[in-house]
Amino acid sequence: MSYIEVFLIGVGLSMDAFAVCATNAIAYKNTDKKHGLLMAVCFGVFQALMPTLGFYLGSAFSEYIKEFDHIIALVLLSFNGAKMIIDTFRQDSDNECGQKITLPVILVQGIATSIDALAVGISFAALQSISIFTAAVLIGSTTFVLCIIALIIGKRFGMLLNNKAQLVGGLILIAIGVKIFIEHTFFGG
Repeated sequence: MSYIEVFLIGVGLSMDAFAVCATNAIAYKNTDKKHGLLMAVCFGVFQALMPTLGFYLGSAFSEYIKEFDHIIALVLLSFNGAKMIIDTFRQDSDNECGQKITLPVILVQGIATSIDALAVGISFAALQSISIFTAAVLIGSTTFVLCIIALIIGKRFGMLLNNKAQLVGGLILIAIGVKIFIEHTFFGG
């Protein structure tokens, strides 16, 4: 497997993290440079750790992961999205200006968007054609850079959406969870 192929796998794996970072930048009022960097690092680290973990768990565990990864992602992202939507309506009645993102939310999102990378790590173990360390660094770095780009894009759209950004963000998180679930359930994603 070439470095370009691993890079493209990294791009594919990071698309959910990209969407969630853009959504966070839209929806949360405190997504400043510090929080943005924290998100990008967290998502990049999870995208690097999961294939490494999958590699060491080996192929015996792959069917179990493939069977449930989409359900876990759906539940975690839908929970976060629903909380954001509920908070939007609470804010309207409390006359606040946006919920703040927290480290626990970022960690849950990081796990939810990187579960499919666990199965990729198992496939790396089966292929044994590239160093798992090299693959993990490349995937994690790709995710980090794409998350920074997503945060910049999200901030620009967030200004356009103003106080309804959190509602839109919650709906997008739920949609991402549903997309992952549908892809894996009906298309073998």
